[in-house]
Amino acid sequence: MRVIAGEKRHLPLKSVPGMDTRPTQDKIKETLFNILQMDVPGSRFLDIFAGTGGIGIEALSRGAEFAAFIDSSRAAVKCIEENLAFTGLSEKALVFGKDVLPALRMCEKLEPFDLVYIDPPYGKGLEEEVLTYLSTSSIITKGSLLIVEAGLGTEFGYLDDFGFTMTRCKKYKTNMHVFLRKKDAGEREND
Repeated sequence: MRVIAGEKRHLPLKSVPGMDTRPTQDKIKETLFNILQMDVPGSRFLDIFAGTGGIGIEALSRGAEFAAFIDSSRAAVKCIEENLAFTGLSEKALVFGKDVLPALRMCEKLEPFDLVYIDPPYGKGLEEEVLTYLSTSSIITKGSLLIVEAGLGTEFGYLDDFGFTMTRCKKYKTNMHVFLRKKDAGEREND
């Protein structure tokens, strides 16, 4: 696993030992950031269920102004902090080693995020829990773009109820990236 592009390109990243995390494959990460290339420079990036921190670190390498990382695993937090130190990006980052909802409540004290990447363990409904919280949170604004990495069978039929609209869905062999934005109040009334 490595940083693919930007200021820190080619630097290797550590992985969390064991099977508790599944780092996003380099090819999928490259496709994701090709899609996001115009949105990342100067952005504030939130990496939820961050694992190794590879996605948020890639965003920082490609010009994000700031990144916050959330993961409840001590091993993951240690890995993220080591990867940030190795890449020299620690000063542009904040790591929350807490369960997702308490960490999101702490993020309420920060400025809103432009890009939010959500990569929970598949098949546990955690993406719905996070989107429920974010639907009424000051962490995001109408202009924020949310990207959920999920297994191919994941249902998102509830998005409209939470005021989100799917703007794109990129499918891979075993998973997908779902791109979301908040609807305007007018859009919600007209549905």
